[in-house]
Amino acid sequence: MAFLSIERSGGIVTLTMSEPATRNAITDNSAVDEFAAVCAEVNANPADKVVIITGAGPAFSSGGNISTMHRGMDPATSCDAMVADYAQGIQRLPLVLTALEVPAIAAVNGPALGAGCDLACMCDIRVASEAATFAESFIHFGIVPGDGGAWLLPRIVGASMAAELSFTGDTLTAAQALEIGLVSRVVAADSLLRETRALAERIASKSGPALRYTKRLLRESPTSSLASLLALSAAYQSILHKTPEHRAAVEAFEVRRRTRSSGGR
Repeated sequence: MAFLSIERSGGIVTLTMSEPATRNAITDNSAVDEFAAVCAEVNANPADKVVIITGAGPAFSSGGNISTMHRGMDPATSCDAMVADYAQGIQRLPLVLTALEVPAIAAVNGPALGAGCDLACMCDIRVASEAATFAESFIHFGIVPGDGGAWLLPRIVGASMAAELSFTGDTLTAAQALEIGLVSRVVAADSLLRETRALAERIASKSGPALRYTKRLLRESPTSSLASLLALSAAYQSILHKTPEHRAAVEAFEVRRRTRSSGGR
């Protein structure tokens, strides 16, 4: 059975993690391979404009499958083998989601724990149900965020708060997550997908090429100098000025302006 349920409608691709029996754990199954495959499909399809990631059942994602962690404690499993396992497994996930060319929204329907919290952080926008909770919980199991969480979290909530959450493993409510900027909004549980879909539709109504190039700029900005980003912006802008989406938007604006200036006649 597939880990991801995939639905396409109106330029929006909804990915639902569908293993509620494991609370949508994303290790020791096909989750990473499926995310990689669908991200490649979206990147290659200009009609896809927004991705929504959510979970089936009461949890968003429990992250790593705790029941399989005994493998790493086995004396027969070398450290080199574990390093390779991470590189070929869960660590591919932040790479493929970072390379996703369209905006990604996490619709966090319930607990997002450990790698599940980090999965939400791999998205551009996080919308939380009132039932959502968040924890960078690796420390409780005597391990570190092996999936890039130590890179992702400080960029969202700041170094000090990321350190507190990582060192304590404390669980945040949706309201607390909103307060520290981990999520951009909190909505009623029964309206999570409706509200997220409405946001996705607003985004999907915009120029597809402009969305993709805007995302590239946002992803480049933390590691670029201002001068480098300005040069990249000019290059992208020169491409977008030639797109039919830009031409249509400018022409529509001019029609509206002429209509207003003529009093609507």
